[in-house]
Amino acid sequence: MRQNPDPYIDRAEAGRSLAERLSRHSGERPVVLGLPRGGVVVAAEIARELKCELDVLVAGKLRAPYNPELAIGAIAEDGRVYLNELAIRGLRIKEDYLTREKRARLTAINERLALYRKVKKKVPLAGRTLIIVDDGLATGATMISAIQAASASRAGKIIVAVPGGPQDSVDRIKAMPEVSEVVCPVIPHLFFAVSQLYADFKQVEDDEVMDILREFTNEG
Repeated sequence: MRQNPDPYIDRAEAGRSLAERLSRHSGERPVVLGLPRGGVVVAAEIARELKCELDVLVAGKLRAPYNPELAIGAIAEDGRVYLNELAIRGLRIKEDYLTREKRARLTAINERLALYRKVKKKVPLAGRTLIIVDDGLATGATMISAIQAASASRAGKIIVAVPGGPQDSVDRIKAMPEVSEVVCPVIPHLFFAVSQLYADFKQVEDDEVMDILREFTNEG
């Protein structure tokens, strides 16, 4: 574990670094699930190195009022919701706001998922080893929601792989009973944002995600 590392060059380098740490799982025929959009770029490098299947698992953070960068929870593509009750109480967020935000985010998720499924059908997950990948953790809310959705698909094993994140978020995910293993090579002493993990943290667009999915449409 590196506490004060030089940043990764980009998401592709981060993916290759994770692939080295995950290579022992290649014989389990895992499915690598990238969280769009940036997580898919990282996940693609892992899937290439491990020569395994790639798919997406779409989840979105629930945004705090007046501060859309602050996650108060997350919702997955199957509608499963994770709420940060401490943040919700602290910000005195009302139930009607949560209801509207859940509805809005699920609509956006479904629109994005419809785009992706035009390119690649969903990979069956029951009984499989799943490696869930994002380009980094912040609060961990989106990853937690994704883990819950993956578990509901009757996965055989769930491994979480991220290039870096804060210690408290990593510990929270390690404590989830659904999770068998967490791979997180970089835990900065002071964590501000996922972007600090990278020299190049350019935005990933849906077109790039769709191109990656096309690459993996004919996998065995």
